[in-house]
Amino acid sequence: MSGGVDSSVSALLLAKEDYDLSAVYMRNWDTRDESGSDKGCEWEKDWEDVQRVCKVLDIPVTMVDLSKEYWNKVFEPSLRLWEQGRTPNTDVWCNREIKFGALLERLPGSTETTKPWLATGHYARKIWSHHLTGPPRPKLVRPADRHKDQTYYLSSITEDGLRRAMFPLHNLQKPEVRELARKYNLHNAERPDSVGICFVGERGKFKDFLAGYIPQNSGTIVDKMSGKVLGQHTGLWNYTIGEGARLPGMPARMTVSEKDTTTNTVYVVPGTTHDKLFSDVLSITGFQWIWRDAPPPELDSESGTEYK
Repeated sequence: MSGGVDSSVSALLLAKEDYDLSAVYMRNWDTRDESGSDKGCEWEKDWEDVQRVCKVLDIPVTMVDLSKEYWNKVFEPSLRLWEQGRTPNTDVWCNREIKFGALLERLPGSTETTKPWLATGHYARKIWSHHLTGPPRPKLVRPADRHKDQTYYLSSITEDGLRRAMFPLHNLQKPEVRELARKYNLHNAERPDSVGICFVGERGKFKDFLAGYIPQNSGTIVDKMSGKVLGQHTGLWNYTIGEGARLPGMPARMTVSEKDTTTNTVYVVPGTTHDKLFSDVLSITGFQWIWRDAPPPELDSESGTEYK
């Protein structure tokens, strides 16, 4: 449980069923690494919200400190990519390495022979694929609420992690989730959805946060079409292709179209539909299927296969 309404309603739905149920809160970031104190940090508020909900639902709750694992498996690798001017997706890594990785091994009641299920507040669905030989295998499927679809963020977890996963919100729309929270008097029914990265907090603080870990590396911001220098930047990691460049004084919104690590240059184009913002080629490294031993056979065909 995270303290938000989605994981709280997931716990609510399971508490109404015949499960041997307990809750777990992951603490992934240790503010003492930055300030020397934990006081006033966001995780304390989240932990308080989790405990309040669990008291209403009458289920036990435990905090598991995974800050060391998060630092080593998510944050440090992310820093290396930011330094290279690339944009990592820490939420995808967190689900793979922490929530459906380190946490599964640390769940209360987990032993060599007992493997608890892990339910989360993700908007996703799991189905089972049955075969003539061998046990059923889990498949990750889109949920009923396509606007809140979070299967992308779960796409890197292992088959074993997916096998043990439960997604109680798979058939609900977000407004229905909030209505259930109101009906059962959960105090966080109106709590806004979280934004930004868990260890940063508010999205607007991201630039200042990274500046504490990565040395400044100034360069130019250039109009891709005219070659004109429009401004300066303090590091490629502050920009993501496809996002706004936030250049003051420009007659139109400027969008990042390219980052050149050789010259330390950010290229921008006007608007959000410029031709330079589109591509018909995608390069992928380190790609893995959830069923690692059974990729779709159509991939090796001359015509390939289409995914949506």
